[in-house]
Amino acid sequence: MNILVIGSGGREHTFAWKLSQSKKCKNLYIAPGNAGTDGIAKNINIAIDDFDGIKQLIIEKNISLVIVGPEAPLVEGIRSFLLSDSRLKNLKIVGPGTEGAKLEGSKDFAKNFMNKHGIPTAASRTFSKDTLKEAKEYLRTVSYPIVLKADGLAAGKGVIICKGLKEATTTIDKMLAHRMFGAASEQVVIEEFLSGIELSVFVLTDGNTYKILPEAKDYKPIGENNTGPNTGGMGSISPVNFAQGEFLKKVEERIIIPTINGLEADKIDYQGFVFIGLMNVKGDPYVIEYNVRMGDPETEVVLPRIKTDLVDLMIATADGTLSDVDLEIDSKTASTVVMVSGGYPDEYEKGNPISGLDNLVQNTIIFHAGTKRDKNQILTNGGRVLAITGLGKTMEEALDNSYELVSKIHWDNVYFRKDIGHDLNTLV
Repeated sequence: MNILVIGSGGREHTFAWKLSQSKKCKNLYIAPGNAGTDGIAKNINIAIDDFDGIKQLIIEKNISLVIVGPEAPLVEGIRSFLLSDSRLKNLKIVGPGTEGAKLEGSKDFAKNFMNKHGIPTAASRTFSKDTLKEAKEYLRTVSYPIVLKADGLAAGKGVIICKGLKEATTTIDKMLAHRMFGAASEQVVIEEFLSGIELSVFVLTDGNTYKILPEAKDYKPIGENNTGPNTGGMGSISPVNFAQGEFLKKVEERIIIPTINGLEADKIDYQGFVFIGLMNVKGDPYVIEYNVRMGDPETEVVLPRIKTDLVDLMIATADGTLSDVDLEIDSKTASTVVMVSGGYPDEYEKGNPISGLDNLVQNTIIFHAGTKRDKNQILTNGGRVLAITGLGKTMEEALDNSYELVSKIHWDNVYFRKDIGHDLNTLV
C-alpha cells in the first residue's frame, strides 16, 4: 500500500525507518520530511498545516494510510477535514479527531477528563484573563513550588515551575494579561507540583482495545544533571528499570484502562497513540499530561524495540482490529542521545555542514530531526539536529554505542548531554 507520514522531525524519520521495513509498504511519502527521510522515502514539500495540499497529495498518489506525526494538525482537525471528502471515505488515518485531540490541545479539558474518570493527577484550578485577580489570590493559598501551564499548545514551552509567590504572581500576569504564549495562554492551569520520577508510557488504541507499547524516560532540560531550561528532549531510554511489574500494573489499572473506558464513555472516537506523561510518586503513578501522538525523542527508542510489523499495527489501529495483532517487543535496551545546535533552546545557527554521518557503529541508528540536504551536503536546519540511537543487551551497552557514534559526528557549535541514563543507575 501507499503510505503518508506527516511531519519533519526525528519522530517521523523513525516512523519512516520502521514502515519501510514492511513488505506491505509499497510507496512511502513524507510531508515535508528531512534529509534523513529523503533516503528511505519520497519527501514532498508540503507544510503540515496545508490541509488542502495534503489532501491533493493523498488523492494523486492513491495513499491508503496516513500517520500524523505532530500534534498541531491533529488539534486543528486534519482527521475530520480529510474524511469529510467523499473521495477519501476509505482512507485509514492513525491519529484522533478534533475532540480526542483536546486531550493535548487543552490542559483544562484533560484535567476535567481525568477528574471525571477518576484518573490520578495533581490538584489544579484553571483561570483566564477575566479571573486574573482570583488567580493571584489563589496563588496566596497554595504550597510552593507550583506549576503554571498554558492551556493550549505552546511548542513545549508553556509549562513554568515557580518557586515562590512573587515569581508565580509575575508569571501568571505575563501569561494571562500579556499573552506570554499567545492564544495558548488565554487560559492557565495552576497545578500542584508533584515530586518524583518522570516516565512516558505509550498506548496504541483502536477505540475499543489497546496495546501498551514500550515505555521510555525522556530528558528534557538542556543541561547535565537536569539543569537549565526545558527543551523538546535531549535523550531517552527504553525500557525503564522502575517501570516494570507492580508499578506498570498500577499504571494499567489506574490510568490506561480508565482512559480508554473514559474515551468510550464520552463517545470520543479515538484511533491512534495516547502518550501518557507520568510521575512516579513514591511508587504510585500520577498523570502529568496527555499527548495524542508519539513523543520525540521517545519514538527513537520505542519503535526500534517493536518487532511486530508496524504497518500491521497501524492498519489494525485504523480499522478497529487491534486485538487481532500480536505485539512483540525486543528485550534489548535502546538509548538515544540528541545532538543539538549550540544556543538551543534559545537562538541558534542553521546551515552548518554536518560531517561524520557515514561513520558506522554497530547497533546504532541515526535519526534526523532538524536537517536539510543542499546538493551533496547535509546541513543543520533546526535546534535538535540528530538523534543517535544505540541498542544493547544492557543500558550501559546501548549508551556506549550511542556515544561512540556521537563522537564521530560533528558540526560547528554542536552540543549534547553526556549524562543520559545516568540517573537510572541509582533507581531500582
